[in-house]
Amino acid sequence: MLSLVLTVLFVHVAIYLVNTIGASTIDNLVWLLYLRLPTSASRNAQESNRLKREVVQLKREMNNTSSQDEFAKWAKLRRKHDKTLEEHEAINKDLSSQKTSLEWAVKAVRWLSTNGLKLFLQFYYSKTAVFYLPPGWLPYYVEWVLSFPRAPLGSVSIQVWSSVCVAVIAAVTDIVTSVLSQITSQRGQPVPAAGADDKKTQ
Repeated sequence: MLSLVLTVLFVHVAIYLVNTIGASTIDNLVWLLYLRLPTSASRNAQESNRLKREVVQLKREMNNTSSQDEFAKWAKLRRKHDKTLEEHEAINKDLSSQKTSLEWAVKAVRWLSTNGLKLFLQFYYSKTAVFYLPPGWLPYYVEWVLSFPRAPLGSVSIQVWSSVCVAVIAAVTDIVTSVLSQITSQRGQPVPAAGADDKKTQ
């Protein structure tokens, strides 16, 4: 049952990472990676950036052109600017729709591979021992608690093992965070100048 022990542990590590990093951060990262693939979304993103630069350039030319002295030129720039802006907004709308669809797919995959998998494992292996304890090692009532709700007596149930994994991951994270915080604070302390101790003793 070593595979079950590690599977439950890895699932809870994945859940912790998702909760720590944040779902929106993961969604944005997946979207950026998706835009690097040869898809219609990446082509739309490139076209959107091109049109955005063109809109800014046309706006700058309009501002540098007098609407009274050079009305014909200004009007031509205005029409081109409005048309380009309209194209840019249309592509952005399509791009936003593609991003929303991808986010829903990512959310579904993320839930199925973390919380969904956790619920499935707890239901499917509810009567299975994750691992057995040495006989007579613990009192009967402790063995009963560890096998709760339906695992064989004298074993650890998947529900209890899941709770242990959550507690251990949180404890290890707190320890690592504390150690890193101390190291960072020590590095941030100013280094005493050479001869400072000698001056204090004089």
